[in-house]
Amino acid sequence: MAFARLSAFITLALGATLVSAAATTASKGVVCPTGQRTANAACCALFPIVDTLQQQLFDGAECGEEAHSALRLSFHDAIGFSIHGGKGGGADGSILAFNTTENAFHANGGIDDITDGQWPLFLQSGLSAGDFVHLAAAVGTANCPGAPRLKFFMGRPAPKAPAPDLTVPEPTDSVTAILKRFADAGFSPQEAVALLASHTIAAADVVDPSIPGTPFDSTPGTFDSQVFLEVLLKGKLFPGAGEQPGEVLSPLAGEMRLQSDFALARDPRTACFWQEMIDNQAHMQNEFKNAMAKLQVLGQDTRKLIDCSDVVPVPQPFTDNIKFPATFSKKDLELACPRLPLPNIATVAGPAPTVAPV
Repeated sequence: MAFARLSAFITLALGATLVSAAATTASKGVVCPTGQRTANAACCALFPIVDTLQQQLFDGAECGEEAHSALRLSFHDAIGFSIHGGKGGGADGSILAFNTTENAFHANGGIDDITDGQWPLFLQSGLSAGDFVHLAAAVGTANCPGAPRLKFFMGRPAPKAPAPDLTVPEPTDSVTAILKRFADAGFSPQEAVALLASHTIAAADVVDPSIPGTPFDSTPGTFDSQVFLEVLLKGKLFPGAGEQPGEVLSPLAGEMRLQSDFALARDPRTACFWQEMIDNQAHMQNEFKNAMAKLQVLGQDTRKLIDCSDVVPVPQPFTDNIKFPATFSKKDLELACPRLPLPNIATVAGPAPTVAPV
């Protein structure tokens, strides 16, 4: 949502990610000058750009602040669109090309750090703003263990104008308002919940400015389903300077809970979609990947785009089961979808944790 700054601390080696990406295309027929293989020769130009992104933006292929902010940027860029017309150009890179304008929107608070970081690399890349924003999102997300390998299509034209304000859902919005905005952009309630899987590696900077980098779950270093479990735990405290707009009680010290996440997890229109993500890694990955594939071409003529998904590195897997934070169990959940049985989930041993900022 609007205030999520995605941040974490797991580091992957650049060489390993690029080798993994190349290995998946070994059977394909085009050998690039850099030695990688791809299904389309036009995609060869992207491998050096991926290398530059990993080294100069993502600190050597880290799943860190810039990688997660790049994912956030792609959402804020694309969602400024309406299937009925009258809004922005969708996934066109306007948030980067017209960053002075769009950075000033309230919902885009904190986005200036990633646009500042991407701007010089974008100018060097030779890509359109839309291609650069959405390639960076796919590459950055691939650095996060447990993430799906996102698709990437090349060939977006340059954006014509900034997206209008008030197109990005905010934590203070009602479920009805959020679902209406998503529907206007062409997304179902199920797809809206799927896109919120990004909050598993997310943190808030400006909901409570006294505690920047406050994660949304207790395992912000992995792209797992922990956030879907913990948002359903009974709230006990505010992690910072008391209640702020867009914030509700959290179950853990050091953890932020957005009002919008709390409401979507309990609303009858979305609760079952939310609950079925819990400890269901493959399902969550597929739902997120499919929703992102739709998001990243909003407003674009896909007949004119080239599938360059094989330049995206292959993420490290997450194969563990999620767990209740220490001292919590099923009795602490506020389940809102009785038709879905909850998986058997163990509890971490020890005292209740304090989640560290990222």
